[in-house]
Amino acid sequence: MPKARFITLEGGEGTGKSTQIKLLSEWLNALGHTVVTTREPGGSPGAEQIRKLLVEGDTARWDGITESLLHFAARRDHLVKTVLPALEKGHWVVCDRFADSTYAYQGVGHGIDKTILDSLYEAAVGTFQPDLTLVLDLPVEEGLKRAGARGEGEDRYERMGVSFHESLRQAFLAIAAENPDRCEVVDASGSIDEIHQAIRQTVAKRLDFKGQ
Repeated sequence: MPKARFITLEGGEGTGKSTQIKLLSEWLNALGHTVVTTREPGGSPGAEQIRKLLVEGDTARWDGITESLLHFAARRDHLVKTVLPALEKGHWVVCDRFADSTYAYQGVGHGIDKTILDSLYEAAVGTFQPDLTLVLDLPVEEGLKRAGARGEGEDRYERMGVSFHESLRQAFLAIAAENPDRCEVVDASGSIDEIHQAIRQTVAKRLDFKGQ
């Protein structure tokens, strides 16, 4: 069996990350892996408390720098308490969002300079990065429509306007283009099963193991 892997799913609102993480984890479990599913912001008790500060409330609650600091504080706790211990045990970790979301939402969406985010990444994360990042891509209006139907209350970012979300979509595509060895764009406009099959094929190909 291959070594433990850290897989992240990225993309805008309503792209189906949660559904695909569940299906991907079930498939990996069936292949004999122990899989930990998690999310950002969140994924550890401390990070989940910070999550509430970020995904609830008024859209102008924080400025971009404050948001970035909160995200990286949550990310550090998540790594120390959840991700790294799981990998050390040989478990695979599948995560709903990681640092690419901060570079998209706070970097491009809120105009925070990349050098600032790079410094925060180095302080909180170091040289660690995902083995594979799947960027789920979907037209913005369709994604927001899907996200609005969830009714979860964690809709602070969803309420930031279509132009904001258009910039996020382009940001994620740019991140994928700049990191081809780590990232793969997945068309999220198809059926749930079509997307899942595409993800399975990508994971098997990119991480070089059989079982697709």
